[in-house]
Amino acid sequence: MTTIPTTITAGRNEPLGARFDGEGVNFALFSEHASRVTLCLFDETGRNEVANIDLPECTHHVWHGHIAGLKPGQHYGYRVHGPYRPDQGHRFNPYKLLVDPYARRLSGHPVWHDALMGFEMGSPRADLSFDKRDSAPYVPRSIVVADGFDWGADRPPGTPLTDTVIYEAHVRGLTIRHPQVHAPGRFRALASDQMLEHYARLGITAIELLPVQAFLNDRFLVEKGLRNYWGYQTLGYFAPEPRYMENGDIAEFQRMVARLHAAGIEVILDVVYNHTGEGNEMGPTLSFRGIDNASYYRLADDRRHYIDDTGCGNTLNIGHPMVLRMVMDSLRYWVEVMHVDGFRFDLAAALGRGPQGFDTRAPFFQAVRQDPVLSRVKLIAEPWDIGPGGYQLGGFPAPFLEWNDGFRDAVRSFWRRDPGRAPDLAGRLVGSAAQFDHSRRPATSSVNFIAAHDGFTLADVVSFATKHNLANGEDGRDGHDANYSDDLGTEGPTDDPAILTARAQRRRNMMATLLLSQGTPMILAGDELGNSQQGNNNAYCQDNAISWIDWHGTDDAFLRFTARMIAFRKAHPVLRQKLFLHSHERAIDGIEDLFWRRADGAPMTRADWENPELRLIAVELRTAAGTPEYAAQEHAIFAVLNAGAAVEVSVPEAPPGQSWSLQLDSSRPDSAPEPVRGRLAMPAEAVAVLVLEPVP
Repeated sequence: MTTIPTTITAGRNEPLGARFDGEGVNFALFSEHASRVTLCLFDETGRNEVANIDLPECTHHVWHGHIAGLKPGQHYGYRVHGPYRPDQGHRFNPYKLLVDPYARRLSGHPVWHDALMGFEMGSPRADLSFDKRDSAPYVPRSIVVADGFDWGADRPPGTPLTDTVIYEAHVRGLTIRHPQVHAPGRFRALASDQMLEHYARLGITAIELLPVQAFLNDRFLVEKGLRNYWGYQTLGYFAPEPRYMENGDIAEFQRMVARLHAAGIEVILDVVYNHTGEGNEMGPTLSFRGIDNASYYRLADDRRHYIDDTGCGNTLNIGHPMVLRMVMDSLRYWVEVMHVDGFRFDLAAALGRGPQGFDTRAPFFQAVRQDPVLSRVKLIAEPWDIGPGGYQLGGFPAPFLEWNDGFRDAVRSFWRRDPGRAPDLAGRLVGSAAQFDHSRRPATSSVNFIAAHDGFTLADVVSFATKHNLANGEDGRDGHDANYSDDLGTEGPTDDPAILTARAQRRRNMMATLLLSQGTPMILAGDELGNSQQGNNNAYCQDNAISWIDWHGTDDAFLRFTARMIAFRKAHPVLRQKLFLHSHERAIDGIEDLFWRRADGAPMTRADWENPELRLIAVELRTAAGTPEYAAQEHAIFAVLNAGAAVEVSVPEAPPGQSWSLQLDSSRPDSAPEPVRGRLAMPAEAVAVLVLEPVP
């Protein structure tokens, strides 16, 4: 067994975390209310605690010390001393080994045992009691990591938002059932040759990964034989999730990013800075709670209980400068050291909460906007939480984009033929201007999607009228009830050719709608393949075939259609403009660029829009000559979305020297372009797109 050095000197109070400097390791841990911090060192196996050393100095509430001779790979943890006064917000318990919030690597996951609790389970007013069992056998070790990955010529793709097509994916679920990749379910597989070929065929420009920061498996799931699959229970904001690595080396993540970048694909991380995996006062003491509960969490007036704006038991106290610093340090780390290109913030409304509620000038937003590193990457907000006034769609400051669930619901309900939904969809088609056209925000601010990890897949939207979540072990009570879905005649799988044809048609209609809309499109990984979750719309705990993408059952025809639609979007900048389109005269050049038509060609009236039986949307989008994307001629697209019966549609008159070409008919997905003059025979429940082209 290797002898571990234990002689400690004062060291430095920053950077926070455990940093190897070539001669040893400097340890620095923030705790404003601790009375003593003990560093615990473990042998090379991580099993045996071989030294307990008090950090000798505390500077500005940062406890620190340096041990010469320690090297990368060293396993460690902390025991933090201080008052155990839950009524005052303090829950220090030195019997509990704690994960370093700045740890860049963790050895694994917590092993559930009552010793992980800072209190005695089952006692009266349990969380006020004090438990003296040692939790070290059940807590993952923090591990010292060396810097120095050779990035070579890696450069961020820097794809403009107007050209971005996001692909939301799960590291494990995307590749675990792929028949050809090496290391399925791991970071390496995500950037394998086979997956890079798929991304290129599809045409996506960015992959948005469900949480890859280290997270835990909830105890109630483990006791039911389930796992935290999605990953929204973060334990370490700097450490990659161990289950996605082969050998525990963070370079595995870096190599994945480098290969994706070389293929022109950006990497966006779904991050969870609104809460941690420690839960409420009845949760475990794993890190933040034992280090400084009163600083890390927002507490209720009685200081014993937690403010829960997230539905997960606790809410991080982003208003505390050192907690905000941790979040900012973490984000910069993933950009500067791991080379990611952006972030999607889970329950982002919680990050903007202050004493008076949600505030666009909250410390987090101000910190991000002024940061020279973070202000240049892609930032996407999930614009809600469950707290008071938590739904903030359209309310985030620049440069944030926002997930637009209104777009999802409008597309689903329109194609389901719900009465009165045409006006809503029309607004979504042109970037949801009612929500986003203010404060000089671009049309790309709206992240449009039909399906995401949370909810039905696209195939299930057209195959199930209700959710089927019994496998989650909650008697079907969990998950959304308002899915705006339709089984088209039979619930679930069927061999009926008429139903299968109708389902395929509706999927094409919805995918076409997504990719014809102004904004930033996002596709759920697997939707292009026809992937199903058997009607489960809350598969957060299904680390199995329910959630894993079925590569053996690929719907190649729909994959071709989706790729064709992405290519069509890329070929026509009129579909992906930065500025909002308006049906009134534009202030810049006095030229109208948005025209809503009836089937007979006449302009839409208020009465037309207010007709609840309106099933057809016909819109002409124009971009004037002389814009940067185009040369001398005016370009236009005429799109018809018909959720009703077949009808003849008048086509706008083409300017001299140009004519209309039918480029897409979703009822004939493989049809070649054909000229159209005067009138278009519009099929029932279909999408047609015409393009204005020069006359040969």
